[in-house]
Amino acid sequence: MTAAAAAEWPRVIQGGMGVAVSGWRLAAAVSRLGQLGVVSGTALGVVLARRLQDGDRGGHLRRALGAFPEPAVSARILERHFRAGGRRPSVAYRAVPIPRPGASRAFQELTVAATFAEVLLAKEGHDGPVGLNLLEKVQVPTLPALYGAMLADVDWVLMGAGIPTSIPRALRALADHARVALPLDVAGARPEDRHRVGFDPARVVRRPERRLRVPRFVAIVSSHVLAGYLARDPADAPDGFVVEHHVAGGHNAPPRGPLRLDDAGAPRYGPRDEVDLGRMRELGRPFWLAGGYAHPQRLHDALSEGAAGVQVGTAFALCEESGLEEELKRRARALAASGRLRVRTDPLASPTGYPFKVAALPETIADPAVRHARTRRCDLGYLATFYRRADGTLGRRCPAEPVGDYVAKGGDAAEAAGRSCVCNGLTAAAGIAQLGADGTPEPPLVTLGDDACAVTAALAPDGRPYRAADVLRHLLGAGAV
Repeated sequence: MTAAAAAEWPRVIQGGMGVAVSGWRLAAAVSRLGQLGVVSGTALGVVLARRLQDGDRGGHLRRALGAFPEPAVSARILERHFRAGGRRPSVAYRAVPIPRPGASRAFQELTVAATFAEVLLAKEGHDGPVGLNLLEKVQVPTLPALYGAMLADVDWVLMGAGIPTSIPRALRALADHARVALPLDVAGARPEDRHRVGFDPARVVRRPERRLRVPRFVAIVSSHVLAGYLARDPADAPDGFVVEHHVAGGHNAPPRGPLRLDDAGAPRYGPRDEVDLGRMRELGRPFWLAGGYAHPQRLHDALSEGAAGVQVGTAFALCEESGLEEELKRRARALAASGRLRVRTDPLASPTGYPFKVAALPETIADPAVRHARTRRCDLGYLATFYRRADGTLGRRCPAEPVGDYVAKGGDAAEAAGRSCVCNGLTAAAGIAQLGADGTPEPPLVTLGDDACAVTAALAPDGRPYRAADVLRHLLGAGAV
C-alpha cells in the first residue's frame, strides 16, 4: 500500500458492538473527529420500535423518520409504535415481526426505516465517514438493513460472523434499487435445495429519485485463509479487512482443530489461530487489526505490520456516548478500575455455537442464579436457525428457546444446555429490556473484550466516566484529535 493510498484510510475504526451499544451518538462522536464511526445494524427494528414506545426523548427518531423518502412508511411506524410521554414501566413493549424468509412488509419497512434513521442521525452535522456493522449469521434483515443505510448515504459496511461472499454484488444491485436475493443457510437442506432470502426495494420505496452510492465493504475475518478466499475475485472482493483476534468482545471464531477447554471452561486457542500478517499484506488491500489494540503501542505495532490501523471496541463500549445502559457502564468501569472485572469466553452462551465473551457483572446473565431464574423464550429470533422440515418447508428453532420446543423441532436437548438468549440479553443491556409474563424485565448480557481492565486502567484508572474523544486522544495523541 502506498503512502498516498494509506492516507485515505482511518487509523481507528470504532467497533460495531452489540445491540445499540454502537448507536448513532457514539458513531457521530467518532466520525466528527476524523475516524470511522460505526453503528451496529443488529436488531435495529426492535431498537426503533422500543425507543418510540419509550417516547423518543429529544425527538431525534421522529426527526429522522420525517426525512425518510417514503412518508407513508414513517406514518405507519409512528402510528404503531410511538407513545407520547412513553409507556409505563409496567407495560411490556409491543412485539415486532420476527425475521423469517418471506418476511412481512411490516418487517421490511421497519428494518429499512430503522437503519436509515440510525445512519442519518450518525451523519448529521459533520462530514466524517460513517459505517454500518452487520452479522452475516443474521441473514433475513441484511438486505433491507443495507438498503436503509444506503438511502441515508452510508459510507462503509462492515460484516463478520460468516463468509459474506455475496455482499459486494448485493450492494451494487441495491444502488440501482433492484431486486436482490442472498443464499440462506438451512440446517438439513438437501444438495438440490436452493434456499434464498430476497428483498425488493419497491415494496418500501415506490419511486426512488436517484441511484444510490455504493459504500466501501470491509469483511471482518479471523483467518488469512478466509481473507484470501474472499479476495480471489477482484470484481467481488471486499475493499478491505478487519482481522479480529479471539480476545475481542462479542462472538469469537472457534479454535481451529478439536475443542479443548481450560480450567475455567473457556476454549483454548493456539498457534493455528494466529493470522499470518505477511499473507494479509500480500492481498494488497487495506486491513485493520482488532482485539486488544486499544493502546498506543499496539496501534504502532499494527502500523509497523502494514495495517492501515486498528478497530477498537471495549474502550468505546464503556465511554459516555455508547448505548450501553448507564448503570452497567458504571459497574463495569468500577470493577475494571480495581482489576476485578472478569471476562469469560463462554463456549455455550450463544445459540450460534460460536464462543461468546461474557462480562461478569452482578445482576446480569453472567450470574448463574440470574440465568437459571430466567424463563426461556425466543421472541426476537435474530439468532435462530432455519431448518428443513420433512415436508420440505422451513421451520425456525433456537437452542435458547424452551428445551421441549427445541426438541420438538428436531433439535438435540444437549445443544440447548447452557445457552442464553443473546438477543434479549443484549437489548436489555441497551436499556430496552422486554418484560416477561410476570412483569420481570429481561436480565442484561454484557460483552466486552479480554483487555477491559487494561483499557480502563489507561483511560479511567479511578473508574470515572470518559468520552469517545478521550479514547482517540489516548490512541492518536492530543494533537490528532
